[in-house]
Amino acid sequence: MPLTGDLAVYVHWPFCVSKCPYCDFNSHVRADIDEGAWRDALLADLAHEAAATSGRAVGSIFFGGGTPSLMVPATVAAVIDAVAGHWRLTDGCEIALEANPSSVEAARFAGFAHAGVNRVSLGLQALDDAALRQLGRPHDLAEGLAALDVAQAHFPRVSFDLIYDRPGQTLAAWEAELTRALAFGTGHLSLYGLTIEPGTRFATLHAKGELIMAGEDASADLFDLTARLTTAAGVPAYEVSNHAAPGAASRHNLSYWTYGDYVGVGPGAHGRRQGEATVRHKKPENWVSAVAAHGHGIAATASLDAATRGREALMMGLRLADGIDAATFAARTGQTLADAVDPRRLALLVELGFVASDDAGLRLTATGRPLLNAVLAELV
Repeated sequence: MPLTGDLAVYVHWPFCVSKCPYCDFNSHVRADIDEGAWRDALLADLAHEAAATSGRAVGSIFFGGGTPSLMVPATVAAVIDAVAGHWRLTDGCEIALEANPSSVEAARFAGFAHAGVNRVSLGLQALDDAALRQLGRPHDLAEGLAALDVAQAHFPRVSFDLIYDRPGQTLAAWEAELTRALAFGTGHLSLYGLTIEPGTRFATLHAKGELIMAGEDASADLFDLTARLTTAAGVPAYEVSNHAAPGAASRHNLSYWTYGDYVGVGPGAHGRRQGEATVRHKKPENWVSAVAAHGHGIAATASLDAATRGREALMMGLRLADGIDAATFAARTGQTLADAVDPRRLALLVELGFVASDDAGLRLTATGRPLLNAVLAELV
């Protein structure tokens, strides 16, 4: 595969203080963590990926989780220094870290900034104490807003997450909450409709009839309201759940959505590099053991043929408001858009007004955007 674009680096820290009932991410609660040993394992895993991608430039580093703000700043600094030593960092390289807004973690923000972090994504999740309790969050609203103030004082770029379409949430309540959120002045917001993920506590409650979700029409109304309010505030959706002012989009996530190469280290991390997929051991202890035994935490690798790359790029790229650029798609998958989609199904979706297609590329219309999954089921 030809090399196109800068490399992105993802670092997974799998530990949390508690497991949220809606979360299906690879996160774990552990009483004791030997952070020095974990730092050494991450650095070894990075070195392995560097050997496989030598000569590349890195455009973004993302610390995800789990709760990476539980790391001490020295660990974050060591990882950033290692990435800079293995690869060349581009000018303006985005170095982002997910954080939970407890007061203890917020006190570390100065250390993260000194280490080189220049973007923080804060997991506020709600601006209401009752909703935070419902979501199983370990912080209250006062803590969340205090952490946001600290983040805005230390980092040039700040984003925060909110979950809407919560059980019992009305249009008026979400309008008030989102209006308040938009007044905080961050250039980026991630706004997620609550979904019931298999294996979560919410899935168990939902199956028992103890957690009642809104119907499709109510969910669509909340999605439309979100689009109207964010657009009016100057932070329109550039992806299904992500909203940004001009120039404030997440560069790291754009690498995923435009099917750029990325490496992933840490438990359960995935990677896509030079036509090959990698996945690390998911359980933290198994990953650490694998790194000790082999110098990396990879559980499996697979070569991706052009058809598979095309399907993956379609699934990622149609999430973007700008859609898929035909030239970039061809360069990164080895397949043209015309080869990747069924022309009859595409023609029907265009006729229905869900998709726009031309020589420049493929994108969802405003009508089709809320129906992303259904459109993908037809195209992919």
